[in-house]
Amino acid sequence: MWAVVMLVSVVWAGAAQAVTCENDTFEGIRMTRCDVDVMAEDLRLFHSDDEGRVLGGFGQVADYAGSLSFAMNAGMYHDDRSPVGLFQIDGVEISALVTSDGPGNFGLLPNGVFCLNDRSARIFESRDFAEQAPSCRDADQSGPMLVIDGALHPRFVADSDSINIRNGVGTSADGSRATFVISSDPVNFHTFARYFRDVVAVPDALYLDGSVSRLFAPELGRDDIGFQLGPIVGVVSP
Repeated sequence: MWAVVMLVSVVWAGAAQAVTCENDTFEGIRMTRCDVDVMAEDLRLFHSDDEGRVLGGFGQVADYAGSLSFAMNAGMYHDDRSPVGLFQIDGVEISALVTSDGPGNFGLLPNGVFCLNDRSARIFESRDFAEQAPSCRDADQSGPMLVIDGALHPRFVADSDSINIRNGVGTSADGSRATFVISSDPVNFHTFARYFRDVVAVPDALYLDGSVSRLFAPELGRDDIGFQLGPIVGVVSP
């Protein structure tokens, strides 16, 4: 039996309860989740400034965007911090979609694409994305998928000893809510995915990254430092 204990719940100021963060536990694993009302909030992807310099951190994104109320690292990147797989901002493709399998977590198919528009957030399995060619203002490919139409990724093993700090994102069926989760304790993929399926209750969820996972949630006192990041997702404040 799983158990969830809410420790802290915060709603950032605004016309609606549009960004909510809370600390939970799930089967003894500490998690932090942030729910974003995409209908009310300006949720965007970031990577470089107007001169092409990689932003690399939450402070730089806040300076670039003007104001930031939430942020998280958003997907994998190469040594030069360029994105792995599809990455697109304001309709401009920075790197191309990858549909072949390969090494590492990214290549553990099926992987997926996080697709943002002005009033919606959705996750598509990458090969479905290639076939459907949905319109996205911003798009970010990562992997593996955690939850696919309500089912766990078929290659996850319940008692796997491959554990790490992990972060990911799930989207509601109607695309109006995006939920970002980061673990504070090492967790395997199966347990992390079940948290999205059973607690967050989203039909689709996507793994973003592992040991580099970082969160900016000022009302929880979180402004994680450490690695220079590549792709970042954040909510721009009015």
